[in-house]
Amino acid sequence: MPAVAVKQAHPIAHAEALLDVQLPIPAPEAYDLLVKVEAISVNPADYRVRLRKADDGKHTILGWDAAGVVVACGKEAKALFQAGDKVYYAGDVGRDGSNSAFQRIDARLVAHRPANWSAAEAAALPLTGLTAWEALVESMGFTPDIPVTGQTLLVIGGAGGVGSIAIQLARQVPGLQVVATASRPETVAWCHQMGAHIVIDHNRPLLPQLNAAGVFSVEAVLLLNQPDLHFPAVAGLIAPFGQIVNIVPFTQPPDLNLLMRKSVRFSWTYMFTRSSFRTADMARQGDILARYTALAEAGLIRSTAREHLGEINARNLSNAHARLERGDAFGKLTLAGFSHLEEQAA
Repeated sequence: MPAVAVKQAHPIAHAEALLDVQLPIPAPEAYDLLVKVEAISVNPADYRVRLRKADDGKHTILGWDAAGVVVACGKEAKALFQAGDKVYYAGDVGRDGSNSAFQRIDARLVAHRPANWSAAEAAALPLTGLTAWEALVESMGFTPDIPVTGQTLLVIGGAGGVGSIAIQLARQVPGLQVVATASRPETVAWCHQMGAHIVIDHNRPLLPQLNAAGVFSVEAVLLLNQPDLHFPAVAGLIAPFGQIVNIVPFTQPPDLNLLMRKSVRFSWTYMFTRSSFRTADMARQGDILARYTALAEAGLIRSTAREHLGEINARNLSNAHARLERGDAFGKLTLAGFSHLEEQAA
């Protein structure tokens, strides 16, 4: 089968940073589905894993967002899906990813994709959607359709992949005021399209902008970008007993003592925790994606796919990685299809 692989860590401008290869089609194990990949999207996790690639001479398949069609089921997966089902998923960072014509994926991490979305539109959601849900619902305690009173959520980095779906998910919580940050006219407009009530500039002091917009209390902060830069300001503006959820690594240890006087809770969300540690509730991720499918089919959320980069090959994926590394992309970048796809899965 055709696939795009990384064999050795290189800067993305290197001719062999990503390689077009031919690999055997994998066979599904007990809980696995074999999925014919129709579309993928790209996340910062892709280039981070690429740059950490061990020099072991082996091909690694990146990619943790896909939409496709089930072509075969392992013994334990047959109770959940059948051949022909249209599905989407993020997957497991410890296994080969979705940058291949066929992928083996644990069925517990999979859901039926929205019937009213294209494959590319669906592929844009899983990793970022799961991250947003685990942060907002599981960590912060906000729940769609359950009203809150007098609470404001600040999303640092609202135009990125996670921010784009987090804003929409937060808007499903009645009474929750959603403030996002963005720094360019086009990303400000995007955040408003996603549903943010207020958008402020993260390149300027945050608190004066919040106060000027009539926001004097922030109970929850979703920290999606440059935590080293923004954490001190967030610690200063957050309300007593507030909560901060961060999803990206610090380059230096943060001063958590800044949170003590206000009794603020700080936590991490890492979407791959359940699959990496095979937790007892790893099927929760399939359930979460099913909730998103219901929201999408009800017209309550829209796809965050913003730019389609063509078919799945090394050249187009290199372009996607470069865009993410430069930081000039917003929404989600998608790719779909292979030029030379075998017609049979086995």
